[in-house]
Amino acid sequence: MRLLVPVLLLNLAALRHEATGQETRSAEDLAAAMESQLRGELSAHWYPHAVDRRHGGFHEEMARDWSIRAGVSKSQVYQARMTWTAAAFADHDHSRRDEYLGYARHGLAFLDEAMRDREHGGFHWIVDARGNLDPGLGDEKHAYGMSFVIYAASKVRSVGGDERALKVARDAFDWLEAHAHDRDHGGYFEALKRDGTPILTAQPGSPGRDKDRLGIAYGRKTMNSHIHLLEAFAELARVDDRPVVKQRLDEVFHLVRDRIAAEPGLLNLELTREWKIIPSHDSYGHDVETAYLLVEAADVLGMPSDGATWKVARSLVDHALAGGWDDRHGGFYDKGDVATNHAFDLTKVWWTQAEGLNALLLLDGKYGRETDRYHRAFLKQWDFIRSCLIDPRYDGWFSETESDGKLRGDGAKANPWKANYHTSRALMNVVRTLRNPPPGH
Repeated sequence: MRLLVPVLLLNLAALRHEATGQETRSAEDLAAAMESQLRGELSAHWYPHAVDRRHGGFHEEMARDWSIRAGVSKSQVYQARMTWTAAAFADHDHSRRDEYLGYARHGLAFLDEAMRDREHGGFHWIVDARGNLDPGLGDEKHAYGMSFVIYAASKVRSVGGDERALKVARDAFDWLEAHAHDRDHGGYFEALKRDGTPILTAQPGSPGRDKDRLGIAYGRKTMNSHIHLLEAFAELARVDDRPVVKQRLDEVFHLVRDRIAAEPGLLNLELTREWKIIPSHDSYGHDVETAYLLVEAADVLGMPSDGATWKVARSLVDHALAGGWDDRHGGFYDKGDVATNHAFDLTKVWWTQAEGLNALLLLDGKYGRETDRYHRAFLKQWDFIRSCLIDPRYDGWFSETESDGKLRGDGAKANPWKANYHTSRALMNVVRTLRNPPPGH
């Protein structure tokens, strides 16, 4: 099933751009360049290079030159993201379908066997390198991590038809339904004890913290967890027709669109259990990512042209362009002030740039006949990614750059928070849209 909704109205006849003052590029030129980057990186560096044949799952720390640091722990989020990407690429490139489904099934097996909690249900947040629980790592669970198990397993089911995948996805969803769903106020409790008891206040004697796995004070609800529950439930709803799945998708969709998103186009990052706003900053990357996730979820819910959803999605991208966009170099900044929409953290993070690329083409497809602002920004965004974020020596995306595109950090290619799903999803979506516009456009 296509990741991009069918309402995209890309005006390919207009897709010509003087990128450097000398070069004119067509839609196919752009698609070919992005496809080459996607295929080259996945096949040369991620699969099968990151596959841990000995202990299962995927290696999750790789240096700039892609050398693997073995013997480190394995996290639920990274393992699930690697599994989702392999399944998605199997669907994207039918010539390599069997190969990449094999990698996806390898990842699914690790989630099912090593990360499944056979005593209390659900799935562990983290295990050691061999796939065993380590008391030193803690046994606290989190809805954010569980969402990615649902997301990955649902994709494997969609592409490969695996019964095991559907069972894993349903088990994760059902565990959240039983333990994490807030029946009084809607949405989900985020941090949970191993047995599923929600953690709503700091735990005395807990391994050193009064904050949960995401660094959030216990008891709060967050934009971050709920947008990823949204994408997970949308993926699950494609393969699981139980009414409760669609109900929870609809619930989280409206919470994200109507409570978490706010005028003039930003997201409230942290909220109380009752959905009262806790002041914070603006995350431009989450703004542009959520624009896409809302449109995708609306499509799954059967309302791809819903005006209210497109209005919110557009406001999120417009706000990010107004305050978080670097019109000189290209790229979105990391953080901004909520009151002024003035960027104060000028770091450019890899996943934000990938999500920005995806969202800009999405908005250009919908509104490109009214304005060329999304089109122009999309092309500049790709130029920034190509020039500054993709490693010219070893390939792959750097994690961060300074505002002018200079590398920040050591250029490591993978860590527990940096897998390949943001970048691969964006490139797959964009390539498909460039090459397969709707009839008549």
